[in-house]
Amino acid sequence: MARAIRRAQRSAELAWLITGPLVLITLGLTALVVNRSVAPPVGDWDLALVFLGLFLGAEMAVVQFEIRRHHFVVTLADIPFVLALAYLPPVTLLVVRVLVYAFVQWRRGTVPVKAAFNIALMAAGTACANLVVLSGGPIDPRDPGTWAVLAVAVLTTDAVQVAGVAGVISLVQGRLAPQELASTAVPGAVVAVVNTTIGLAVLVILQQGPAAYLLLAVLVAFFFLMYRSYARSSNQHRTLTEIYDLTGAISDTPHDGTLPDVLLGRVRRLLQAEYATLWLPAQGRHPEVLLSARADDKGLLDVAGTPESLRKQAVETGQTVAASAKLGDDQLRTQLREHGTKDAIVVPLRASSAVIGTLEVAGRLGDNLSFDPNDVRLLEAIAAHAAVAVENNRLVDRLRFDAYHDALTALPNRRRINQALEEAVRVRAPGEVVAVLMFDVDGLRDVNDSLGHAAGDQLLAEVATRLRTLSPPAALVGRVGGDEFVVTLRLPNAEAALQLAAELRGQLQDPMTFGSLTLDVDTAVGLSLHPEHGSDPATLLQRADVATHSAKALAGGVQLFDLALESRSVRRLGLAGDLRRALDNDELEVYFQPKVTLRDRRLVGVECLARWEHPTHGAVQPEDFVAVAEHTGQLARLTEVVLREGLRRARQWVDAGRPLSVAVNLSPRTLVDPAFPDRVDELLQEYGVSPDRLTLEITEDGVVDGVDRLLPTLRRLYDLGVHLSVDDFGTGYSSLSYLRRLPVHEVKVDRSFVQGMATDPGDLAIVRAVVDISRHFGLSVVAEGVESELTLELLEEIGCDIGQGFLFSRPLPYERLEAWLGAQTDAEPTPLGEVRRLRAVG
Repeated sequence: MARAIRRAQRSAELAWLITGPLVLITLGLTALVVNRSVAPPVGDWDLALVFLGLFLGAEMAVVQFEIRRHHFVVTLADIPFVLALAYLPPVTLLVVRVLVYAFVQWRRGTVPVKAAFNIALMAAGTACANLVVLSGGPIDPRDPGTWAVLAVAVLTTDAVQVAGVAGVISLVQGRLAPQELASTAVPGAVVAVVNTTIGLAVLVILQQGPAAYLLLAVLVAFFFLMYRSYARSSNQHRTLTEIYDLTGAISDTPHDGTLPDVLLGRVRRLLQAEYATLWLPAQGRHPEVLLSARADDKGLLDVAGTPESLRKQAVETGQTVAASAKLGDDQLRTQLREHGTKDAIVVPLRASSAVIGTLEVAGRLGDNLSFDPNDVRLLEAIAAHAAVAVENNRLVDRLRFDAYHDALTALPNRRRINQALEEAVRVRAPGEVVAVLMFDVDGLRDVNDSLGHAAGDQLLAEVATRLRTLSPPAALVGRVGGDEFVVTLRLPNAEAALQLAAELRGQLQDPMTFGSLTLDVDTAVGLSLHPEHGSDPATLLQRADVATHSAKALAGGVQLFDLALESRSVRRLGLAGDLRRALDNDELEVYFQPKVTLRDRRLVGVECLARWEHPTHGAVQPEDFVAVAEHTGQLARLTEVVLREGLRRARQWVDAGRPLSVAVNLSPRTLVDPAFPDRVDELLQEYGVSPDRLTLEITEDGVVDGVDRLLPTLRRLYDLGVHLSVDDFGTGYSSLSYLRRLPVHEVKVDRSFVQGMATDPGDLAIVRAVVDISRHFGLSVVAEGVESELTLELLEEIGCDIGQGFLFSRPLPYERLEAWLGAQTDAEPTPLGEVRRLRAVG
């Protein structure tokens, strides 16, 4: 039936722990059979010699397949075994099978511990079969009952052998997975049933007398040839299928460096090798690659089973180098023995006429098996596909590098700098800033005009080299324009950024020599910082550029961006004047976005949002006119406009018997004003609105960056009874200590996390963490940016309290909000007034 031929890294000596009990089981069962047997348990040695030859012949036709590092050999031995159970005494049968298996193990050169296990396992199975036959009563080859007994005996032997194989694999190499055990047992069981059926058919034919022996001989010969043909066909089909799958997998592999993961495991299994190795020498920006898939190891290792001398020979000659019992010469086999490897094949990978690496296999699994010429041709075919894939990967990598790097200096270009800044501003921690230092090279035009563009290029390359060398290791240095370079990194504060800019500028001023000329090159440096000067890469770079132009007029040559620099632009000045007129003429409109409880879909309030339709520029983004208001002294008026409109509508809703809360966004600059709480109190009294109907929202960044300055104002607002909310929570990466210190009632999860939580596990984890933290501090949680049913379900599941977003409604002017209330909600009277519930979501 099946037995394992294996090469294990863990000690094979552990197999003795199973071999010993198997011997004891064999002896015990044999003694039981001898004691219960009526007929002599030993004898018929002439017939035993015949069966000895039959068993040896059956071992010549085998089908092999691999599970993990194991080769399973399925033989025809079950056919003579059926006959032997019918004609031989039990002890004689056991002796014959032990002799045959001992000879087979010796012929195959199996190591003693494995040979002993295989013989003991076979003996135990035979002893179990003898006991089954004895328990079935007298043997009558013409009786169908006898046929059933013999079939059960053979299948019992096969079951014992499968159990023994699974046991020794689990003991030596770890637990065998159910699917692996099934892939071992099912094919063997099918073959055993077929062989047993044939054996019983032969047994019946033998009862017809000597005339049937010739027919039986023809049948046996035909079956033997068919069996060998099936074995070859099965192996060829498996090989072709795996080659097809392998080439398809190589073709479908994305150009992201995962080719070795896809390639090596499949090559190792296809050639049934202990090691499959991909070696690529260092080339340009690409470091050397040496990765191997090894049997029983998950993932790839940076070791190889092939001697380096074989790899060197294959690279130098450009020809395949193979060594095994069937391949190569004595010198190669000597190198293998010195390396401790049984056999190996090394195939060079070719791109046009150049060798770009090697694909290697080493250590054919199976003690009596080794690589042959067919394996060499197979690996050469795979290597041809692999070489194309490697070259394509490198080509894509070169294109990707060119897309994100400057051709002259090899520094990251503007696109790569933008990406790096996007990542940096997302993960900024409290107590640090993301600094953008822009260097503008003075005098480049003079160099180009007087010495030519080649000299100008040389100057830029020298500036790039110096910046890359002088900048801190954590900095990213890039070229974003003809004579503009950027250094971006994290620093503790603006003072550290200014100091670094001055140091770098001073070191860049060292003379640069070009042939016989020595040039003094100066630079102007402009700085912008996140979060103070912007939260997106484009804004930071644009403001660093504004500061750079201003730095050219300064003696020190270094300028930190200030909004006053940008506000001098004509458009900004015009926008500031237009905003003042818009406030004077009540041209700003307030929109309202509903806030809905997620548990019962109850409308609890609205957020008030200012909107400005400019007569020339059209709709102005709120962040734009809020920034203008902040830096032109109009922020207090803008805030009061929104507050008044929100409280006026809140009063109307109370009078209509359907009270709703209103939320108003505040700038951190508003909270610096000590008179602001008094003004809020006056407005609440003027409109007769209860303070708990008003929620003031402050962005997390604004609170964290100046928490000590803002706390007095926040506490006074809290004492008034006004609800306070931390807006855009999660974007500022504030610590829990800030949340604990703030007198707030509510946390609003930023829309960027809410919108991504249905598809990004990281965003979902952040939202879940915010909800858990807020519960711990007794705060309610509002999720903004709810735009899909799946997001809504996830928010309900993790226990979020309130949601707002396009799924419920966009921000609406008052008249359209009233229409929405009538169309999308139903009224439910309560002791505190009318409650509006959504009829449906979407």
